[in-house]
Amino acid sequence: MDILIGRNDEQALLTAIAQSGEPELIVVYGRRRVGKTYLVRNFFAKEMAFELTGIHNANLSTQLDNFGTALSGYTGKAAITKPANWIAAFSMLERYLTPLIKKQRRVVFIDEFPWLSTARSGFIQAFSHFWNTWASRQKNLIVVICGSAAAWMIQKVINNKGGLHNRVTRRIRLLPFTLSETEAFLKQRKINLDQYQLLQLYMAIGGIPQYLKEVRKGESATQAIDRICFTKDGLLQNEFRNLFLSLFDDATYHMAIVRALAAKGSGLNRTAIIKACKLTSGGWATQILDELTESGFITPYIPFDRTAKDSIYKLTDEYSRFYIRFIEGSRVSGKGSWIKFSAGASWKSWCGHAFESICMKHVIQIKMALGIEGVHTETSVWRNNSAHTTGVQIDLLIDRQDQCVNICEMKFATGQYDITRSYAAALENKRSVFREKTGTRKALFLTMVTTHGIKNPDKFAGLLQSNITMQALFR
Repeated sequence: MDILIGRNDEQALLTAIAQSGEPELIVVYGRRRVGKTYLVRNFFAKEMAFELTGIHNANLSTQLDNFGTALSGYTGKAAITKPANWIAAFSMLERYLTPLIKKQRRVVFIDEFPWLSTARSGFIQAFSHFWNTWASRQKNLIVVICGSAAAWMIQKVINNKGGLHNRVTRRIRLLPFTLSETEAFLKQRKINLDQYQLLQLYMAIGGIPQYLKEVRKGESATQAIDRICFTKDGLLQNEFRNLFLSLFDDATYHMAIVRALAAKGSGLNRTAIIKACKLTSGGWATQILDELTESGFITPYIPFDRTAKDSIYKLTDEYSRFYIRFIEGSRVSGKGSWIKFSAGASWKSWCGHAFESICMKHVIQIKMALGIEGVHTETSVWRNNSAHTTGVQIDLLIDRQDQCVNICEMKFATGQYDITRSYAAALENKRSVFREKTGTRKALFLTMVTTHGIKNPDKFAGLLQSNITMQALFR
């Protein structure tokens, strides 16, 4: 059993499941290469009684052959007759499990669950029958089903209207590593990079464990990005299209939305997305946005004092943003490409949006740095485009129950950030316009989040209430 890095909340939930003494049906979902299989296999290594992994684009006959082979491996029998259908397959699984779970809690793990549900296979119906008539009465049985196609898992399993309706006992949506988990993961692999190097790496490839495994000892972040993303054998040079095609049956519009959001760092509302991607409004657009959200590619942010229907969608998948900006369609490729890109002006602009996105993913860590982790808060964005006032945009508001609001400004810089007189005036204007247009009576605290801190924090005394550096994001 390998060491599990991070995933503290997930491990706590799995521990509770292991000790519940009740039959459990767990759904684990998340994007490709995020570590779902690794988590389940390693946490339940000692309790695993049976594991089956679906085969992509295989027909019913091949999937049933695969089941027979897997069961043969666990029973120790040289050959098990291929089941005629999925009803017969699960009947065979019942007979195998019955003596094993009499005295000991055991786990059945079905990975890439959506791939098993081929056309007219009857797989979902057979699995529902297996759970409802037998498995749900076995107090020592845990069934874990897992899939990268997050939207499919939600529609067909969690929100199932048939035999699996309300049958799922727990659900785990596995997200990429945080910065802290990324740091711990690489250290466990004997890779020691300082936090600025880690931040640069994270901005390009995110916290996807399988991507991080590509980083080698002795490489700088620049060298690692260059090799992984720009050389002909680099894992991430052509990952983008494969990633989306593996998650969605028809990924054309999914990729179109991601590209539209990549071009607009401040985000787009639903109406603007429909227009940019030539989508028909209604259920189809909503479904695609929901699928991208559940798969972790985009995130909807509800504007301050608005409702969910006014959400601003932003691209929050680091690799997708990096791929579209620097890899896709680029004339520059091969060794040394990233060194050339990172010396250009467009790199600084891209870094600004990438850093903002990372900060918004680490609001818990920002709250800890502010000392308000115990205060109930709501995070939001805010836009003002009134013709009578200067346009103002706030990308992170922390609205606190203690009658305060943190207006967060996030700035990426290679050194300490220098607040100019004009920028100080812009901050003052941002605060005053926000108060005027929202009518809030709460205390407004201007909060800076930067990479290396403020160069001249005393120059504009009283302007900033808090100054947070990137170190806080690694907590």
